[in-house]
Amino acid sequence: MTIELTPFDAAEYLTEPEDQAELLADALETCDVHVIAKAIGIVARAHGMTELAKETGIKRQQLYRSLGPDGNPTLETMLKVLPALGLKMRIEAAA
Repeated sequence: MTIELTPFDAAEYLTEPEDQAELLADALETCDVHVIAKAIGIVARAHGMTELAKETGIKRQQLYRSLGPDGNPTLETMLKVLPALGLKMRIEAAA
């Protein structure tokens, strides 16, 4: 018996800002640059890359590269992308 698998894209299900923020918070806890970039990429795709490109002034292809699994977005990119996604970065003292 063959099991049929279907592709899963988390971006299709992360439509609420609270869920997106939770995904990013979990990714940040890993301290893994690739996990964080991939999580931001998922949230960006949920928002719509074309719309995000218009809002940030960053080319869509560059967004895909920066926010993909092998991406390493710059702070400048993050400071443009996060507000466009309705999110903000916050720094707090380590416990």
